[in-house]
Amino acid sequence: MRKPSQYVQTGAATDIDSAMTPMIDVVFLLLVFFVWTASFQIIEQVMPSQLSQAAGADPVEQVDVPEPADFDNLVIRIRMQNEAPTWFVSDQPLGDLADVKKQLTTIAQISTDAPVILYPDQNVPLEHIVDAWDAAKVSGFAKVQFAVSGEAR
Repeated sequence: MRKPSQYVQTGAATDIDSAMTPMIDVVFLLLVFFVWTASFQIIEQVMPSQLSQAAGADPVEQVDVPEPADFDNLVIRIRMQNEAPTWFVSDQPLGDLADVKKQLTTIAQISTDAPVILYPDQNVPLEHIVDAWDAAKVSGFAKVQFAVSGEAR
């Protein structure tokens, strides 16, 4: 019988290494899957709830909580006038894109549930339309849509 040498690998070590490779692959794929499906959104800290009164506690005055305001569609009109865009948010004329961003940020602090509808004229360059889209998304509005006119087909 031969004495085992320290330089020769035994079969048990290679079996363990080969058994670990598929498990490492599966763990890596699961990690990639969970990273891709994560939403990375900020979790809301305020949730509406009804608090029950504790037994034996003094009655507390009921306070009526007003319903959140239900906003209609928020329409952003973009028109070209003298080679420069003119901006309107809900038919209110604004000076430039910075004013549009301020207006959208102010409205977003109240509610971001209202859909934002972009309504550019046909001669408005795409750059200004994308700027309005970005301003609405950065302000926190989730639903940004384009208006469709019935004229063009």
